[in-house]
Amino acid sequence: RREEMAKSTQLIDNEIFRAYATYTAIVLLKMMLMSLITAYFRITRKAFVNPEDTASFGKGESAKKYLRTDPDVERVRRGHLNDLENIVPFVGIGLLYALSGPELSTALLHFRIFTGARILHTFAYLIPLPQPGRGLSWAVGYSVTFSMAYKVLKTAWLL
Repeated sequence: RREEMAKSTQLIDNEIFRAYATYTAIVLLKMMLMSLITAYFRITRKAFVNPEDTASFGKGESAKKYLRTDPDVERVRRGHLNDLENIVPFVGIGLLYALSGPELSTALLHFRIFTGARILHTFAYLIPLPQPGRGLSWAVGYSVTFSMAYKVLKTAWLL
């Protein structure tokens, strides 16, 4: 059993896995940052969805006016939801891709393009930048994940 544990820790010596871990950590941290940005907008716009969140603004009827939606908060929330829809598949497919034995340069290209596309997508959502900026950044990231999935299926097709 100890021998098996030692083998699994050798992944960190693999350059492709280290690249995957680096870029996955970047996009996951970016996604976590969206929660903080949402909280910031909720507080600065005084727009909450739970009654207990309005307690510091008064009680009863005076606090009810803070139970509302706000376009800025909703915009950040939609960006965060889009992250969940795209980064979670990247994490899973990216791991399988990293373990499928791609060339380091190709893997780095996939990981870097995806990371850059997601960061650009966030800026395009929050600023907001005119379309097609946001749409193109989404499509680029989505295509990268699809490309990795194709490589995994091509490599591991055992049906």
